[in-house]
Amino acid sequence: MEDKEFSSINVIPLVDIMLVLLTIVLITATFVVQGSIPVQLPKASVSSQENLKGLSIIITQEGSVFFDGRIVSLSELERELEKYQRDHQVQVLADRRATVQSLVDVLDLLKKLSFKKVSIKTEVR
Repeated sequence: MEDKEFSSINVIPLVDIMLVLLTIVLITATFVVQGSIPVQLPKASVSSQENLKGLSIIITQEGSVFFDGRIVSLSELERELEKYQRDHQVQVLADRRATVQSLVDVLDLLKKLSFKKVSIKTEVR
């Protein structure tokens, strides 16, 4: 029996697998970055850049309120928030074109439920 030397290695299957993995990573990364609800945050001259873990409430331009990825009314939001301890961090992401009343309604609800760690997410100018 003769020993054959490897004169070349076929890397095409390896490249195919790597391209598929890269595609999967890029597709999932776009959903993780901002979420599936488009919101243009208001701008502030100073902004805290911490990534806070906790609850997120999103207010869209039309005034719709989203919690946990689904649209909710204020009464549904109140029922959902009652399940959490009052020391949970809560982030409010309000679109810059949303009405002030929508934001005030959500903040009023958080105050009524005695949440202490509430922040409004903004972008730096």
